[in-house]
Amino acid sequence: MEMSNISRVSDYKELDTTLDLALLKNSVFVGKASGHSMQGLGIFCGDILLIDRAVKCNHGDVIVVTYNGQFVCKIIDMKKNRLISASEDYQPIEITEFDTVQYEGAVTASIRMHRPSSHL
Repeated sequence: MEMSNISRVSDYKELDTTLDLALLKNSVFVGKASGHSMQGLGIFCGDILLIDRAVKCNHGDVIVVTYNGQFVCKIIDMKKNRLISASEDYQPIEITEFDTVQYEGAVTASIRMHRPSSHL
């Protein structure tokens, strides 16, 4: 790799805020993605998800729910009452009256983890 093509550290613009002030409110919790069903939206296994409990769930949102006792991250299809993956390899989950579904929050951001961290 030719190092002359890499920008110098001094070439960046510093923000007037910090990530914790900009993204983390009292209603936000942090989760870690697992599996491959949301890769079509750029959410990969090991990525960090910021999930906001205060955000109202709208049709087409990426959300986290507890579905029959398991945390899942899916796209909500409110018109057909189902949870959809962002991959054709996974079938939509039809929500019936026999299912237990608890809305946990909307995914407002994801952070790609290029190197695993023992802290997360």
